[in-house]
Amino acid sequence: MNTTTVAPLTIEDAELLVAAARRAAEEAGVTVSVTVLDAGGHLLAFRRDDRAVLISGETSTRKAYTALQLNAATADLVDAVQPGGLFHTLPTALDRPLLFIAGGIPVHRDGRLIGAIGVGGGAPDQDHGFATAAVRALA
Repeated sequence: MNTTTVAPLTIEDAELLVAAARRAAEEAGVTVSVTVLDAGGHLLAFRRDDRAVLISGETSTRKAYTALQLNAATADLVDAVQPGGLFHTLPTALDRPLLFIAGGIPVHRDGRLIGAIGVGGGAPDQDHGFATAAVRALA
């Protein structure tokens, strides 16, 4: 039996993701909350800035969960959940609510899903950019 081992997303990786996303947001003058989940959906790192909108913490967590569950950037899913879209009824089919706003990105290593990051607090395209910058920093 040939098995491939992929290094999991570590706490150190998660902290690097949070720091990189926050740095990108700060450079843009935006205050954000950041959530990082491992491949099992367990919280590895979370940072909510006291200056961020209160709901941004919940938003970042739901974005990360959505990216993890669907193994796709949330920015790529917006059209699919609109009425008539491929996933229109999906949010009611899962145990946990999903959030289809840009800012959630799956994290891969060696081509395998190892976790996800969610960023909330800025405009959707900004959050997507901050999350993307964080994933690039991990590579």
